[in-house]
Amino acid sequence: MRVSIFGLGYVGAVSAACLAREGHTVVGVDVDPYKLDLMRQGKAPIVEKDLEPFLQQAVESGRLTVTNDATEAVHDTEISLLCVGTPSKENGDLRTDYLERVAQQIGNALRTKSQYHIVVIRSTILPGTAEEVVLPVLEEASGKRVNEGFGLAVNPEFLREGTAIADFYDPPFTVVGALRESDAETVASLYENVRAQLFLVSIRTAEMVKYACNAFHALKITFANELGMLCKAEGIDSHEVMRVFCADTKLNISPKYLLPGFAFGGSCLPKDLRALTHRARFHDLQLPMLEAILPSNRHQVEETVKAIVRLRKRKIGLFGLSFKPGTDDLRESPLVELAEQLIGKGYRLLVHDPNVSYAALHGSNKAFIEREIPHIHEILREDAREVIQHAEVLVIGHLSSAAREAIRAEHRPNQVIVDLARALTPDELRGTYVGLYW
Repeated sequence: MRVSIFGLGYVGAVSAACLAREGHTVVGVDVDPYKLDLMRQGKAPIVEKDLEPFLQQAVESGRLTVTNDATEAVHDTEISLLCVGTPSKENGDLRTDYLERVAQQIGNALRTKSQYHIVVIRSTILPGTAEEVVLPVLEEASGKRVNEGFGLAVNPEFLREGTAIADFYDPPFTVVGALRESDAETVASLYENVRAQLFLVSIRTAEMVKYACNAFHALKITFANELGMLCKAEGIDSHEVMRVFCADTKLNISPKYLLPGFAFGGSCLPKDLRALTHRARFHDLQLPMLEAILPSNRHQVEETVKAIVRLRKRKIGLFGLSFKPGTDDLRESPLVELAEQLIGKGYRLLVHDPNVSYAALHGSNKAFIEREIPHIHEILREDAREVIQHAEVLVIGHLSSAAREAIRAEHRPNQVIVDLARALTPDELRGTYVGLYW
């Protein structure tokens, strides 16, 4: 295809070189005459392994040219990739002025172009930027409507400085978000020789995926460093610890625990986090990220209580009381804390959990629940239907298959279902469905 690339920094220069190597005709666009002069000579404007040979080959083959004329670039290509910088403002927000300036130039060029053109944002942008910032500029400048005179897509990059060429050909995945499926497929065809799983998603999802990745990378580095601080104080080789840690691809390095939902609990995670951070304080160490986990976890419960309060209904049915399905362990269960707070606020609460029977409670489990909810025997119900009939709001912590079928069959259209675990879907319900984070 014929592709114009706006912005010849790290992402733009690497994308230009690699797409030209793949046989596409590429026009690089930049306002910096020094960058343009270097690239005309096949020289790299940045330091990046293997980039210069790629550029030399692309220029010599005639598949890569550069210009400062945006109109010429748009008229001579089918797709424009926006690879300009989006640095931080002083308050931490994203600067989009470079992006808007390029969108204005592309829009002006589209005004005099009769053929359909796809505008693809490859810069890192916050959700909503493409449709709420860039799109209005394009429509106003071009005098055309999106999906008629031009298409709009987001195609985030996953290139690391120092390994960008290798990452272009072997990224974790390829993500394309577009308003039209046909536009997404056209953009995806640029990468048909790239070894990666392809995801065609909404524009806002594509924007957010990039931030999810970068935030998680920062989280992992911080986790390793904080753990390393404690290991050092304890005389332990942190690299050996992490070598063993990373060998667990079942739970540690895996999709497990990475689905948004309700708070965690149980007899292990809260206790062990407290012990770890207490030991750090013994060594006069601060572990800000690890110390923030339990307060953040409590915040999940508080936010759920607020969501229920906003519904302005007094009769609540709670499904699930143990800290996770398939167990009767109530110790530090966030659902117990949720029940306790709702009772304390005067809500009329009934609870169903087939794994929790007051008569069967014993030992530490019984001591814990009687301390937290002394009148637990008054609110537990073995029959799920009794809870459904009682409630104006059904709160789903976790469900047995029998409870799920009972809700599907017997819930009322005027009931609100607050789902903390994505255990149900709106299309199977007659009432109002409220997902926790979806």
